[in-house]
Amino acid sequence: MNQNSRIESGSCLDAPILKERGQREVFCGLTGIIWLHRKMQDAFFLVVGSRTCAHLLQSAAGVMIFAEPRFGTAILEEKDLAGLADAHDELDREVARLLERRPDIKQLFLVGSCPSEVIKIDLSRAAERLSQIHAPHVRVLNYSGSGIETTFTQGEDACLEAMVPVLPETDAANLLLVGALPDVVEDQALSLLRDMGISDLSVLPADRADALPAVGPNTKFALLQPFLGETTAALTRRGATHIPAPFPFGEEGTTLWLRAVADEFGVTEEEFERVTAAPRARARKAVSAQAIGLNGKSIFFFPDSQLELPLARFLTRECGMTAIEVGAPYIHKGVVGPDMELLQVGTVSEGQDVDKQLDRCREARPDLTVCGLGLANPLEAEGLSTKWAIELVFTPVHFYEQAGDLAGLFSRPLRRKSLLMQGAAE
Repeated sequence: MNQNSRIESGSCLDAPILKERGQREVFCGLTGIIWLHRKMQDAFFLVVGSRTCAHLLQSAAGVMIFAEPRFGTAILEEKDLAGLADAHDELDREVARLLERRPDIKQLFLVGSCPSEVIKIDLSRAAERLSQIHAPHVRVLNYSGSGIETTFTQGEDACLEAMVPVLPETDAANLLLVGALPDVVEDQALSLLRDMGISDLSVLPADRADALPAVGPNTKFALLQPFLGETTAALTRRGATHIPAPFPFGEEGTTLWLRAVADEFGVTEEEFERVTAAPRARARKAVSAQAIGLNGKSIFFFPDSQLELPLARFLTRECGMTAIEVGAPYIHKGVVGPDMELLQVGTVSEGQDVDKQLDRCREARPDLTVCGLGLANPLEAEGLSTKWAIELVFTPVHFYEQAGDLAGLFSRPLRRKSLLMQGAAE
């Protein structure tokens, strides 16, 4: 059994959690399409929504109008909203036109949004009907990317959860990695595990519909993202077993994540050290270079991306920061419990009452505040340095080779503020 080299400290796992249920400041769940459509090469995401949904995706994804992205919006017009048209007939017609024009599509996701008329449409039945119509060439699934969900990363969780029931069955003892990562980071993770001798492994989501991973009672799965609670439950219902571990942020988190997987598959300590020694050393060196500007600084997390608790663990234990408050949209201890076990923090909060949390942040005056786009500029105007939470989802930050870049995302705002203050003093 590999021995985890944990640093002894207090833990927030069993500490009281401040639960707030007030006004929230969150981004739309449709945002997940922006990284998912790049990951699944033969999938298409058809949002059933309004022109606002179309504008969000167009602007957030930065896709030129003459490009052929793998997402689009079936826009509800005035006659649809007035109930003058049959929404299912309209949807069937739009899907048929889309698939005729784009024969490369093998998976079609119907993504629900938050207009009241969309919520009334039974997209699950529509997906079943359309799957029968267009089988076997196209599989149609559905999930909700509604802006009234808890947080924008729930879009990926809902998408992967929808895929779990259609995954092939297997009795093999295999490893499944769950969560969408940039290809270069995913390749690093797969290379490390294969070098340890773990050969029967796959990833959800797969890049193509014909490469879907198989799941069964002997499947072990490790999460790559901390916002996949519903996907975890769906895989467990399929008989798979979750490997709990801190998330692979920084040198320590990556090592503990890999060790948890290695222990499950009987990797020896000698083999583990042979594979990880060099990248661990590189990660420690890269983090220490960035941590010079973070050591002794305080940080405050508003709930946004669901990465907050694992990132707070990384910043406090590897970069020497002090976490004043770590807010998360919701806390699934079965998923983030291993990170919480290692984390010492002033306050852990779940949910949000944005005005009360703003008051606590202003009173604390942290050196760095992690928050959504809507709060960043006002807080900067009040003299607080901020980091956009959404940037942490779009930037490669997992595993050893990205550990220094992850620390750099937090050190740069502080370095910029220091330079500006020096310039003002001169």
